[in-house]
Amino acid sequence: MLPVIFGENLFDDLFDDAFSMRPLYDVNNALYGKHAKAVMKTDVRELDDGYEVAVDLPGFKKDEVKIDLKDGYLTISASKGLDKNEEDKKGHYIRQERYSGQCSRSFYVGENVQPKDVHATFEDGILKLTLPKAAQQKLPENNTIAIE
Repeated sequence: MLPVIFGENLFDDLFDDAFSMRPLYDVNNALYGKHAKAVMKTDVRELDDGYEVAVDLPGFKKDEVKIDLKDGYLTISASKGLDKNEEDKKGHYIRQERYSGQCSRSFYVGENVQPKDVHATFEDGILKLTLPKAAQQKLPENNTIAIE
């Protein structure tokens, strides 16, 4: 059994691959630390008439989440602030794991999607979006004449 200090494994970084390239996620993210790669996990499901997107945003409130649609890109961003002036009259912090910061993620949804077509709900830390499918473009007919 490995020793645990304050709920974190003492040997968390022991088996990290020091020789590989830096991961896509910033492991020093101030909002979630080395667990930043688990933030904003997203599921995209295709429906008959559109798509359903579910984004995990644990610890965020509805008013801390912003959704923008510009030039065919849907951007979901969330920011969290921590009041540093808050003091506990009964003692001082030995360890504080809550941070402030922001995270965002973008998806290309197409030029034809309008903000009025996107429906969003936020419940229990999960943002759910429904987007319409773009109409399939009809390919031009082949009008070439074969040469004999």
